[in-house]
Amino acid sequence: MSLKQILERLGSLSEIRSIDWLRYVGVLIWFLTAFPLVLLPWMLPEQPDAGDIVGWWSAALLFLLVLWHPIIGQQRAAPFWQRVIVMLVLSISAFGVTYFTNTGLGSLLAMLVAALLPWILPLVFGVPWVICLALAFSIWIIFSPGGSWLLVLVYLLMNLGLTSFPFIASLLALKQMQARAELRRVNSELLATQSLLTENTRIAERVRISRELHDLVGHHLTALTLNLEVASHTTEGKPREHVDQAASIARLLLADVREVVSDMRRDDQVDLRQALEMLAAGVPDLQIHLDIPSDLALTDPKRAQILLRCAQELITNAVRHAQAGNLWISLSEDHDGIILKARDDGRGAPHLVPGNGISGMRERLRELGGRLDIATRPGAGFQVKAWLPMEQTT
Repeated sequence: MSLKQILERLGSLSEIRSIDWLRYVGVLIWFLTAFPLVLLPWMLPEQPDAGDIVGWWSAALLFLLVLWHPIIGQQRAAPFWQRVIVMLVLSISAFGVTYFTNTGLGSLLAMLVAALLPWILPLVFGVPWVICLALAFSIWIIFSPGGSWLLVLVYLLMNLGLTSFPFIASLLALKQMQARAELRRVNSELLATQSLLTENTRIAERVRISRELHDLVGHHLTALTLNLEVASHTTEGKPREHVDQAASIARLLLADVREVVSDMRRDDQVDLRQALEMLAAGVPDLQIHLDIPSDLALTDPKRAQILLRCAQELITNAVRHAQAGNLWISLSEDHDGIILKARDDGRGAPHLVPGNGISGMRERLRELGGRLDIATRPGAGFQVKAWLPMEQTT
């Protein structure tokens, strides 16, 4: 295997989500649990019933199947009640291994359930769930031969430690991942803004240089041309030929200066597509699909800044509120304006409650005579349409 292939594989491994790493570790823990289950019929002093064997293997296999259910992969993007059912099935199947084997093997699977909780359910539900897991894996001791409440207390403390550690570690990993994603998103916003500022600075400098050329060099060349014109009427013979030649050169130079000034003032547009690509590159948890035609990618700095801020707000809403996996952003043109459309596949909302972000978008668009239209409904995501009039009509 070449070095390039190794680097590509390492790059693909780095893109694996943390929840998938947990599932891979979960498979390893499952095999560590399944190995004693295979040996258990020969290790117990009494041969277990066939029903118990079927029971613990059914619980173990159910746990493995649910672990790779698509809802686990969707994390909190899935409906809340579906996430609760999936975690409940995982918890019950883990307890089933302990119940049918009359051992603590199910505690290994319970540790994995505790590690998954921060990624699937909010913290307010995760903490009681961990406590209930510890209680469930401890209270059954009282019904076993030789069980006592003192032994239940010992098992409870032990199970609280076994489940709390992966829960807290996973919670910290989740917070760190969210902080990195937020930092990356903010950094992409800064890069996109810096790109626009750089373009604005370039345009402002070109305008300043063109103004100086027009006001200083252009005026001086005009005065020189007029003086040479006067000189051509006061001279005769050979000197007049040289004066006429100098006047022609001065007029040609003045035309060149005017052409340069016009070209410098004409190149006053920024690349909106480049700024949007920088913005989209810094959002790892959201697939952003851009459709920016080449003839619409270049626009004036003011409009580019407004459209960039609108796209930035749409991305933030899709990540934080809509919990979407995909966001489509397109730029099109109608007979009297330019249109920025965006839609996501998030959860949507029954009623739109405009916040500061949406209000800010409307205010920015209104500055240039534009408008903002938003449509949403539960399960259909958000659809946003931002319209700006053509530059010459603003």
